[in-house]
Amino acid sequence: MARAYLSLGSNQEPLRYLNAALAELRERFGDIVVSPAYRSRSVGFDGADFVNLAVGVDTDLSPQALNDWLHALEDRHGRRRDVPRYSDRTLDIDIVLYDDLVMNGDGHLQLPRKELKHAFVLRPIADIAPMLRHPLSGDTMAALWSAFLADSEPLERIELS
Repeated sequence: MARAYLSLGSNQEPLRYLNAALAELRERFGDIVVSPAYRSRSVGFDGADFVNLAVGVDTDLSPQALNDWLHALEDRHGRRRDVPRYSDRTLDIDIVLYDDLVMNGDGHLQLPRKELKHAFVLRPIADIAPMLRHPLSGDTMAALWSAFLADSEPLERIELS
């Protein structure tokens, strides 16, 4: 079994889609660890605010198989792939960390995920796994978050229910 940390986000009916995704993740992986949810501005395009959170799962799937399963989950919930990559979306789920694996694969499967440099990914992971170490730098998620210039990417904690 591997431990994977996922980043989930939505800016189209986020409470609906994030709760639906959490239900499917629980059904597939059982006991999962879920961070608080945070509202933030969209990054990379002018769009509605996103709601993001992180989830820790134990999985028997390889990184590619997990990525494929997550893409199918996104698709079941209306994720459009015929629009620009940086655009509004019902559901966006990425593998951010998979054990201490480092992969510079093509396409979307890069580990650790480069978006870990953003508050909307780093803060939720630091909330649920503060002592987890970045596989390249060796820094803990708590140390990375404490060094982050939080004012540069403001987050607002919100309730999902």
